[in-house]
Amino acid sequence: MESKSMLQLEAGDVLENTVGDDQIQGPVNKISLLTPYHMARFSLSHRIVLAPLSRLRSYDNVPQPHAILYYSQRTSKGGFLISEATVISETARGYPNTPGIYTKEQVEAWKPIVDAVHAKGGTFFCQIWHAGRISNSVFQPNGEAPVSSTDKAMNPIIQENGFDVMEFSPPRRLRTEEIPHIVNDFRIAAKNAMEAGFDGVEIHGANGYLIDQFLKDQVNDRTDEYGGSLEKRCRFALEIVEAISNEIGRDRVGLRLSPFAYYNESKDSNPEELALYMAKSLSKYGILYCHVIEPRMKTEREKGETPYSLVPMRKAFNGTFIVAGGYNRDDGNRAVVENHADLIAYGRLFLANPDLPKRFELNAPLNKYDRNTFYTSDPVNGYTDYPFLDQV
Repeated sequence: MESKSMLQLEAGDVLENTVGDDQIQGPVNKISLLTPYHMARFSLSHRIVLAPLSRLRSYDNVPQPHAILYYSQRTSKGGFLISEATVISETARGYPNTPGIYTKEQVEAWKPIVDAVHAKGGTFFCQIWHAGRISNSVFQPNGEAPVSSTDKAMNPIIQENGFDVMEFSPPRRLRTEEIPHIVNDFRIAAKNAMEAGFDGVEIHGANGYLIDQFLKDQVNDRTDEYGGSLEKRCRFALEIVEAISNEIGRDRVGLRLSPFAYYNESKDSNPEELALYMAKSLSKYGILYCHVIEPRMKTEREKGETPYSLVPMRKAFNGTFIVAGGYNRDDGNRAVVENHADLIAYGRLFLANPDLPKRFELNAPLNKYDRNTFYTSDPVNGYTDYPFLDQV
């Protein structure tokens, strides 16, 4: 991994990092990922976060009992977990078997999962999500068209196996008067998450899904108050932030962004400007954290370099700053020591290593993840059967 290209760090540098109530000073080889961090009301024992990971094992959009084991396996006392993307309404669905939080049955199904995380001393946020045009009419009520900021269709995507193709139905552009209803769906989902026992919510504003479809000018071709200028394109996201903050408290709200990414044909002509505007705006709302995907991930498949950096966002945002995107133990630790981030979100490594913080502490070997089981519907295989250190 070319850490220097994204963080502009030099191994061995000694810098001071003041985060929360903790202060870190020392060389990069100090395991600062394992130092405590105070995130407002939440006291974390380390800085290793379970990233939101879609697993497609919530049959009929209802969380299942096997998720109790999956999440509790990855919980340590004082750990911070973010749930898989959880849809806010029937129109928000884009994939099969993703969990929802818009019905009473779904809320009740989440409760024992959340209780299991809390029983082991973890902090648990629910990532709430609307897929927008990254959907197909088969997932929509009455077979209707998916909704989006635009009526531009997504091109089919060939899956990693080289054979299966994901196809998307042409979307319907949301009418201006419909947008407040979507904002309200996010608000209700946040309220439901609190009823289910979650400690807060993360708004999914990344990866080319609905919020990102409004943010990016290569997707958003609107001419109303939600399109055109940067301020207008960001209005939808910030209205959601405001509505949820008013509902559950701003100190229980996070937002995930990928301003530099090309995921799902979501590109912006000036990602640096977008990133900085959102960071400054979120600081004004005083939300708990901003969770950002690294610029290098925009060219992950091409393995290309990027000139972009998250440092300006880090400096502009006043709350907890979480970063994600292919981190390993050493460069995640370096990012914390060098004060480029407060917390590091791990996806594939945490998926395959339920005791990831312990493995990082001991610098122990890691299980290899199996991509073929990322999105199967099996309740065990590639889900809860990865071994712990004491099982190896």
